[in-house]
Amino acid sequence: MATPSTTLESDFRAILGDQGVILATSADAIRNQQPKLILEPANELHLAAALRIANDANLAVIPRGGSTKQAWGNPPTRADIILSTKRLDKILEHVWSDMTVSVEAGCTVATLQQALAQHGQRLAIDLLWPSTATIGGILSTNDSGALRLRFGSLRDLVIGATIALSDGTLASSGGKVVKNVAGYDLQKLVTGAFGTLGVITRAVFRLYPLAKESRTISCLARDAAEAQRLLLAIQDSKLAHSALQVRCIENSPLQLDVLFEATRAGLDAQTEKLKSLVAPVPTSQSDPPVWKARQELFTAARDDSNSCVLAKLSFLPTEFAATMQHVARAATANQLSLNAVAQAFGIAIVLLRGPLANLRAALAAIRAERERSAGSVVMLHRPEAMPQLDAWGTPGDSLPIMRAIKQQLDPKGTLNPGRFLGGI
Repeated sequence: MATPSTTLESDFRAILGDQGVILATSADAIRNQQPKLILEPANELHLAAALRIANDANLAVIPRGGSTKQAWGNPPTRADIILSTKRLDKILEHVWSDMTVSVEAGCTVATLQQALAQHGQRLAIDLLWPSTATIGGILSTNDSGALRLRFGSLRDLVIGATIALSDGTLASSGGKVVKNVAGYDLQKLVTGAFGTLGVITRAVFRLYPLAKESRTISCLARDAAEAQRLLLAIQDSKLAHSALQVRCIENSPLQLDVLFEATRAGLDAQTEKLKSLVAPVPTSQSDPPVWKARQELFTAARDDSNSCVLAKLSFLPTEFAATMQHVARAATANQLSLNAVAQAFGIAIVLLRGPLANLRAALAAIRAERERSAGSVVMLHRPEAMPQLDAWGTPGDSLPIMRAIKQQLDPKGTLNPGRFLGGI
């Protein structure tokens, strides 16, 4: 493995200054890979210049934002440099009349939302750890929560971006207006690429108004089949709901949560329509924290990291019952506890707890079933004693194209080597 020499360190300091070059410690290790330096550029030009030096020296570079999702994906095969966006934290331009915002990659989501709220606007996402998660980090991991049902994923919300390529090129795509159609959708390509194609330095998003008021209505389901029936009935109705999830908590009935955002009169009308739709199933009003259920699973996995696995399952909405029934059977057969939160658009976060051998057997069964059904199982957390368990599963037919794009944009494999699907 190449390591930064004294000369290279001096080159980095010449661009970034002494405050922008920090010696890494054991706390900065990434899945047993120990980097040597942390680089903290003050602007995107300095970031691109530092990246070019590292690339020329064949150093492996790990982009880092708020470090909230460094455990996602496979362990990097090398890690020489951490390239931090910590100092790229500015909101560059908020065109509130056009409902767009341009923001640097190191800005936290909470900071951005607070600034937008002053004009009654928001980035319509609900994601994990917004106080520390950064714009670049959420784009790189394509993190989105229950609001995706109404407003779309980050790929639908990002309309432009600037990306530093491994050779130091700053490439921009998209624009500052929602209806822009010029150029390639590079911003969508790098969203969810885990920093393997380039380092996001800034992004432009379309915005939505803040909700006047909101209300969450919940109801219980006897089993997964009834939960699916209710899910599909709500989705097929004319209800204007913003989010719809099912909470599967161990030893408790399944619970559906529906989020409405409207005026007080609108909320009352939507609530009555929902009650009529799901009758005779009783409903009740829930507190907003129910929408933190997904994050609670991640917190539980972190607190009990050596005996649990957290996975993201994809499925068609019409396969919710079959998917969750199969997961429950695999958990029961292997004497594992099961908790899950499923979204109506076909994503479930599943937390399994138990002995390592049992976890491995259950995951193998769940992944095999999902892949047979054209779904997927992605590991988001796994014990350190299970490093050889691939995070992504069997690559699909798109892998050759993905490798060709990687070769074009990062031919030396400088950025996050080995982290993504197929060892990209």
